[in-house]
Amino acid sequence: MEMEALQMTPVQMSARSHLGETIQKEAPPTFGEYLVDALKRSNALQLQADERTAALAAGRVEDISEVMVAAQKADIALNLTLQLRNRALSAYQEIMRMQV
Repeated sequence: MEMEALQMTPVQMSARSHLGETIQKEAPPTFGEYLVDALKRSNALQLQADERTAALAAGRVEDISEVMVAAQKADIALNLTLQLRNRALSAYQEIMRMQV
C-alpha cells in the first residue's frame, strides 16, 4: 500500500485584542541605523588592526599572519566604506542635477 504525504497549507494566525494588548513586532532597522552599524564595524576592524600592529612592534605577537590578516580586513572594510560613500555622493549629485 502506497502512502502519500500530507498536503498541509501553512496557517498564519493573527488576532487583535479589543483591550489594546497586541504585541507590536520590532521594526526592521532603518537605512541610517544600518549605515551607522556598518561604520562602527569598520572602525572596530581598524582599531583591532592598530592594536595588533602595536603588539607586533612591542614584540608580543608570535605569529605575524594574525597581524597581516587583521590589517587586510581593515583595509577591505575601509575600501568598501569609501566606495559606498563615493556611490552615495554620486547619486546625490545626480539627483541635484535633475530638472523638475
